[in-house]
Amino acid sequence: MKEYIRSRIIMTLEIIALIPVSLLLTKATNIGTAFASTENDNIGKYVGQDTIQVSQNILYNKNLYEPLYSFTGDLTGYAGDCKLCTGYLACPPRTNVLKDGIYHEDKMYGTLRIAASSRKYPCGTIIEFNVGKLSDEPIRAIILDRGVGGNDIDLLMDSEGLAIKEVGRVKNLEFKVLREGWKKWEVLIIKNL
Repeated sequence: MKEYIRSRIIMTLEIIALIPVSLLLTKATNIGTAFASTENDNIGKYVGQDTIQVSQNILYNKNLYEPLYSFTGDLTGYAGDCKLCTGYLACPPRTNVLKDGIYHEDKMYGTLRIAASSRKYPCGTIIEFNVGKLSDEPIRAIILDRGVGGNDIDLLMDSEGLAIKEVGRVKNLEFKVLREGWKKWEVLIIKNL
Protein backbone atom coordinates (compact mmCIF):
# COMPACT_ATOMS: atom_id res chain seq x y z
CA MET A 1 0.00 0.00 0.00
CA LYS A 2 2.91 2.34 0.78
CA GLU A 3 4.34 1.69 -2.70
CA TYR A 4 1.01 2.66 -4.29
CA ILE A 5 0.76 5.92 -2.31
CA ARG A 6 4.41 6.74 -3.03
CA SER A 7 3.89 6.17 -6.80
CA ARG A 8 0.81 8.42 -6.79
CA ILE A 9 2.69 11.22 -5.00
CA ILE A 10 5.60 10.98 -7.47
CA MET A 11 3.19 11.00 -10.43
CA THR A 12 1.42 14.10 -9.05
CA LEU A 13 4.72 15.92 -8.52
CA GLU A 14 5.84 15.07 -12.07
CA ILE A 15 2.61 16.48 -13.47
CA ILE A 16 2.98 19.66 -11.41
CA ALA A 17 6.58 20.04 -12.62
CA LEU A 18 5.55 19.60 -16.28
CA ILE A 19 2.81 22.25 -16.23
CA PRO A 20 5.16 25.29 -16.40
CA VAL A 21 7.24 23.59 -19.10
CA SER A 22 4.16 22.87 -21.22
CA LEU A 23 2.95 26.46 -20.80
CA LEU A 24 6.30 27.77 -22.02
CA LEU A 25 6.21 25.42 -25.01
CA THR A 26 2.66 26.48 -25.79
CA LYS A 27 3.59 30.15 -25.92
CA ALA A 28 6.78 29.46 -27.87
CA THR A 29 5.08 27.42 -30.60
CA ASN A 30 1.96 29.61 -30.78
CA ILE A 31 -0.32 26.70 -29.89
CA GLY A 32 -2.18 28.98 -27.51
CA THR A 33 -4.22 30.31 -30.43
CA ALA A 34 -5.73 26.85 -30.98
CA PHE A 35 -8.70 27.80 -28.85
CA ALA A 36 -9.61 30.69 -31.14
CA SER A 37 -8.70 29.02 -34.45
CA THR A 38 -7.11 25.89 -35.83
CA GLU A 39 -4.12 25.96 -38.16
CA ASN A 40 -4.41 24.09 -41.44
CA ASP A 41 -0.84 22.92 -42.16
CA ASN A 42 -1.66 22.02 -45.75
CA ILE A 43 -2.25 25.57 -46.93
CA GLY A 44 -1.08 27.65 -43.99
CA LYS A 45 -4.52 29.21 -43.36
CA TYR A 46 -6.54 29.49 -40.19
CA VAL A 47 -10.08 28.16 -39.75
CA GLY A 48 -12.27 30.38 -37.59
CA GLN A 49 -14.04 29.18 -34.49
CA ASP A 50 -17.45 29.75 -36.14
CA THR A 51 -16.53 27.41 -39.00
CA ILE A 52 -15.42 24.74 -36.55
CA GLN A 53 -18.67 25.10 -34.59
CA VAL A 54 -20.79 24.77 -37.75
CA SER A 55 -18.89 21.61 -38.75
CA GLN A 56 -19.36 20.11 -35.30
CA ASN A 57 -23.10 20.92 -35.38
CA ILE A 58 -23.47 19.21 -38.77
CA LEU A 59 -21.73 16.07 -37.50
CA TYR A 60 -23.79 16.09 -34.29
CA ASN A 61 -27.11 16.50 -36.14
CA LYS A 62 -26.20 13.74 -38.58
CA ASN A 63 -25.74 11.42 -35.62
CA LEU A 64 -28.91 12.75 -33.98
CA TYR A 65 -31.17 11.78 -36.90
CA GLU A 66 -29.49 8.51 -37.81
CA PRO A 67 -31.83 5.66 -36.78
CA LEU A 68 -30.71 3.21 -34.12
CA TYR A 69 -32.98 0.53 -35.61
CA SER A 70 -36.38 0.19 -37.25
CA PHE A 71 -39.47 -1.94 -36.79
CA THR A 72 -42.75 -2.57 -38.62
CA GLY A 73 -46.16 -2.03 -37.07
CA ASP A 74 -49.57 -0.44 -37.56
CA LEU A 75 -50.29 3.26 -37.07
CA THR A 76 -53.60 4.40 -35.62
CA GLY A 77 -54.85 7.70 -34.28
CA TYR A 78 -56.31 8.62 -30.91
CA ALA A 79 -57.32 11.76 -29.03
CA GLY A 80 -57.45 13.00 -25.46
CA ASP A 81 -61.16 13.82 -25.75
CA CYS A 82 -62.54 10.25 -25.91
CA LYS A 83 -65.28 9.27 -23.43
CA LEU A 84 -63.03 7.38 -21.03
CA CYS A 85 -59.91 9.54 -21.49
CA THR A 86 -58.62 11.94 -18.84
CA GLY A 87 -56.36 13.86 -21.21
CA TYR A 88 -53.28 13.09 -19.10
CA LEU A 89 -50.38 11.15 -20.63
CA ALA A 90 -49.01 8.01 -18.96
CA CYS A 91 -45.33 9.04 -19.17
CA PRO A 92 -43.60 11.89 -17.36
CA PRO A 93 -44.07 14.85 -17.49
CA ARG A 94 -47.74 13.60 -17.53
CA THR A 95 -48.94 16.47 -19.69
CA ASN A 96 -52.65 17.24 -20.03
CA VAL A 97 -53.08 17.15 -23.81
CA LEU A 98 -56.55 18.72 -23.60
CA LYS A 99 -54.85 21.84 -22.28
CA ASP A 100 -51.36 21.65 -23.82
CA GLY A 101 -52.07 20.13 -27.25
CA ILE A 102 -50.68 17.32 -29.38
CA TYR A 103 -47.04 18.47 -29.55
CA HIS A 104 -44.12 18.09 -27.16
CA GLU A 105 -41.05 20.35 -27.05
CA ASP A 106 -37.91 18.20 -26.70
CA LYS A 107 -34.54 19.78 -25.79
CA MET A 108 -32.65 17.86 -28.48
CA TYR A 109 -35.20 17.25 -31.25
CA GLY A 110 -37.42 20.34 -31.01
CA THR A 111 -41.17 20.13 -31.64
CA LEU A 112 -42.46 16.55 -31.88
CA ARG A 113 -45.86 14.89 -32.20
CA ILE A 114 -47.00 12.82 -29.22
CA ALA A 115 -47.61 9.09 -29.65
CA ALA A 116 -48.58 6.06 -27.56
CA SER A 117 -46.96 2.62 -27.69
CA SER A 118 -46.69 -0.56 -25.70
CA ARG A 119 -44.19 -0.80 -22.84
CA LYS A 120 -41.83 -2.40 -25.36
CA TYR A 121 -40.65 1.15 -26.18
CA PRO A 122 -39.60 3.27 -23.18
CA CYS A 123 -41.05 6.68 -22.41
CA GLY A 124 -39.11 9.37 -24.27
CA THR A 125 -38.39 7.15 -27.30
CA ILE A 126 -38.38 9.18 -30.51
CA ILE A 127 -39.60 7.59 -33.71
CA GLU A 128 -39.78 8.76 -37.31
CA PHE A 129 -42.18 7.53 -39.99
CA ASN A 130 -43.66 8.56 -43.35
CA VAL A 131 -47.39 8.70 -43.98
CA GLY A 132 -48.20 10.58 -47.19
CA LYS A 133 -51.81 11.32 -46.27
CA LEU A 134 -50.68 13.12 -43.08
CA SER A 135 -47.55 14.93 -44.26
CA ASP A 136 -45.14 15.15 -47.19
CA GLU A 137 -42.27 15.32 -44.67
CA PRO A 138 -41.35 12.51 -42.26
CA ILE A 139 -43.22 12.74 -38.96
CA ARG A 140 -41.20 12.63 -35.76
CA ALA A 141 -43.03 11.63 -32.61
CA ILE A 142 -42.14 11.00 -28.99
CA ILE A 143 -43.60 8.14 -26.96
CA LEU A 144 -45.32 9.75 -23.99
CA ASP A 145 -48.38 7.52 -23.61
CA ARG A 146 -49.37 3.86 -23.34
CA GLY A 147 -52.39 1.83 -24.38
CA VAL A 148 -51.52 -0.14 -27.52
CA GLY A 149 -49.91 -3.53 -27.96
CA GLY A 150 -46.89 -4.96 -29.73
CA ASN A 151 -45.27 -2.75 -32.35
CA ASP A 152 -48.35 -0.60 -32.99
CA ILE A 153 -48.14 3.17 -32.56
CA ASP A 154 -51.05 5.46 -31.73
CA LEU A 155 -50.55 9.06 -32.96
CA LEU A 156 -52.21 11.76 -30.85
CA MET A 157 -54.67 13.90 -32.81
CA ASP A 158 -56.74 16.98 -31.89
CA SER A 159 -60.02 15.05 -31.78
CA GLU A 160 -61.41 11.53 -32.11
CA GLY A 161 -63.07 12.51 -35.38
CA LEU A 162 -59.75 13.61 -36.89
CA ALA A 163 -58.03 10.48 -35.59
CA ILE A 164 -60.51 8.27 -37.45
CA LYS A 165 -60.76 10.45 -40.57
CA GLU A 166 -57.10 11.42 -41.11
CA VAL A 167 -55.19 8.47 -39.68
CA GLY A 168 -57.54 5.49 -39.52
CA ARG A 169 -55.25 2.45 -39.60
CA VAL A 170 -52.05 2.33 -41.64
CA LYS A 171 -50.80 -1.25 -41.77
CA ASN A 172 -47.20 -2.48 -42.01
CA LEU A 173 -45.59 0.93 -41.61
CA GLU A 174 -41.84 1.21 -40.99
CA PHE A 175 -40.92 3.15 -37.84
CA LYS A 176 -37.33 4.31 -37.32
CA VAL A 177 -36.15 4.70 -33.73
CA LEU A 178 -33.96 7.80 -33.39
CA ARG A 179 -33.66 7.74 -29.60
CA GLU A 180 -34.58 4.99 -27.19
CA GLY A 181 -35.92 6.47 -23.98
CA TRP A 182 -34.53 9.68 -22.50
CA LYS A 183 -30.83 8.66 -22.45
CA LYS A 184 -29.54 8.64 -26.06
CA TRP A 185 -28.60 12.34 -26.05
CA GLU A 186 -26.19 11.73 -23.16
CA VAL A 187 -24.52 8.88 -25.07
CA LEU A 188 -24.18 11.09 -28.18
CA ILE A 189 -22.51 13.88 -26.22
CA ILE A 190 -20.02 11.48 -24.64
CA LYS A 191 -19.35 9.74 -27.99
CA ASN A 192 -18.62 13.08 -29.71
CA LEU A 193 -16.17 14.34 -27.07
